Amino acid sequence: MCGIVGIVSDGEVGEKLFKGLVNLEYRGYDSVGMCFVNGDKFLIEKDVGKLDEVNSKVDFSRLRGKTGIAHCRWSTHGGVTKENAHPHTDCKGKISIVHNGIIENYSELKEILKKSGHLFASQTDTEVIVHLIEEEMKNKEKNKYEIDAVISALKKIQGSYALGIVFAEKPDILIAARNESPLIIGVGENENFIASDVPSILGFTKKIVYLDDKEIAVIKKDGFDVFNLEGKKSEKEINIINWSREAAEKGGYRHFMLKEIYEQPAAIAETINGRLRNGDVIFEKDFGLDDDYLKKINRIVMVGCGTSWHASLVGEFMFEELAKIPTEVEYASELRYRHPLIEKDTLFIAISQSGETADTIAAMKEIKKYGVKTLAICNVVGSSITRLADGVVYTRAGPEIGVASTKAFTTQLVVLYLFTIMLAKIKKTLDESQTKAMIEGIRKIPLQLQSVLEEDEEVIRCAELYYEKPNSIYLGRGVNFPIALEGALKLKEVSYIHAEGYPAAEMKHGPIALIDKNMPVVFIAPNDSYTYKKVLGNIEEVKSRGGIILSIATEGDNEIPLKSDHTIFIPKTLYTLSSILAVVPLQLLSYHIADKLGRDIDKPRNLAKSVVVE
Repeated sequence: MCGIVGIVSDGEVGEKLFKGLVNLEYRGYDSVGMCFVNGDKFLIEKDVGKLDEVNSKVDFSRLRGKTGIAHCRWSTHGGVTKENAHPHTDCKGKISIVHNGIIENYSELKEILKKSGHLFASQTDTEVIVHLIEEEMKNKEKNKYEIDAVISALKKIQGSYALGIVFAEKPDILIAARNESPLIIGVGENENFIASDVPSILGFTKKIVYLDDKEIAVIKKDGFDVFNLEGKKSEKEINIINWSREAAEKGGYRHFMLKEIYEQPAAIAETINGRLRNGDVIFEKDFGLDDDYLKKINRIVMVGCGTSWHASLVGEFMFEELAKIPTEVEYASELRYRHPLIEKDTLFIAISQSGETADTIAAMKEIKKYGVKTLAICNVVGSSITRLADGVVYTRAGPEIGVASTKAFTTQLVVLYLFTIMLAKIKKTLDESQTKAMIEGIRKIPLQLQSVLEEDEEVIRCAELYYEKPNSIYLGRGVNFPIALEGALKLKEVSYIHAEGYPAAEMKHGPIALIDKNMPVVFIAPNDSYTYKKVLGNIEEVKSRGGIILSIATEGDNEIPLKSDHTIFIPKTLYTLSSILAVVPLQLLSYHIADKLGRDIDKPRNLAKSVVVE
């Protein structure tokens, strides 16, 4: 996620702005910028790269001012370029802005503003906001003060935002606004701050005010006022923070992995944000594949490594079951060393969290020799895979610091689900009511996932009982077989306990020999018309041999608990969506077992976040 810091002070703010960005580096970013109000003009420097790299080019310390805003950008709209880095300014260079979030209707607003004579310097959605404020400020009768113009502009915006706004001709104020993207106020002595989260300013103040959605604040060095978008003043509580900075970076969680597990409802909401319109799935321009091309594809080949390979397996099930397109999933590391049979009308999909996975990059380069279209599903804007591909869909999970992937995986599943809806509609393999049900189902997932996270007690109990067991088996069928693989992988990654995932029916072909009273067996067993009765039979087989049975079941299921030692419930949803809900208790189980064992959860031994070597 992007990071914001802003300060209004009675002294120079440059050093504190710089330190504020240093404290946000853990979030991940690709460019940096700062704006200082100096007299009645701005001093702005920004560029691509890490903070130290950019500072060596521009020397932020030479910039002077008592009011300033700073930003580290994690790209969503527009490539990783100096022009797209924040801050952005209006046509006259009198308003400057930094922004976290996504403006859904920026294209429409941009066209309107262009017709009014506004000139744009970047490809970002953010720049629309500053030009819109500039346009609103022309109406002096309606918008007498700066905050009036900002409110008028925000009423026209659809989407999420955390904003820091400064005005060259009003050097003593900083305006902040929030909607669905975190933003706080820090209360200091003769200075006040804004920040995207606590760590960036914790060294300067422990007094924090949390802005709520659709609130706007006018901040001065000696105080602040908060309003709603109707201009009504809000009374805000000042909270005293007692965290260390390191703990604050984790948002109060003990580990980044746990924080990122709990971020999944918001991450998935961001993945969906703006992509469902009037019953259609609409991806951004980077998608690059038009309907005429998608109508012609008669085969899909997918590659990934590790968790991304598991996501590909879920995608294979969805593409074949719902869009009726034959699909093949390959390990990226294997495809590059053979000569696959690739026909002209094949779509090649590469999935990678980082976009820098060496084997996946090599597989994509190999496949491009066949002259087929390539699509990247990735979390990092401007990464190698996205530059190689003909089209891109970004997962928007935000930076994932824990090595064991969690929210990157579930957002990959969401992108694959959305793409399945698009393909099914183009190929006419589903009727309107089925498509509508799929859209309604995915819209519910963030709230349903939140309810799963709130039922963590049984997961913790299982971890406490079985963390010393040296082996375990994970079993699932259909769309949830890959979730068995992913659950076993998570346990191996963070706890170093041996675990294996299998299709449940394959248990009889070997693994059943391992089952005894010391073997935990995890079943992914949602109540569906596809595999439920078969999984019940598999549970009976384990039960008769004395195995310890942990089941993931649908709320209201009365049979599974009678046959299981432990049952963890997930909300009822469409069968193809059950995998997203079912994997989260498995992530939590792995985390709590690793925690009980005292493992270095965020940095497991021998593993790297991005595998950039073969």
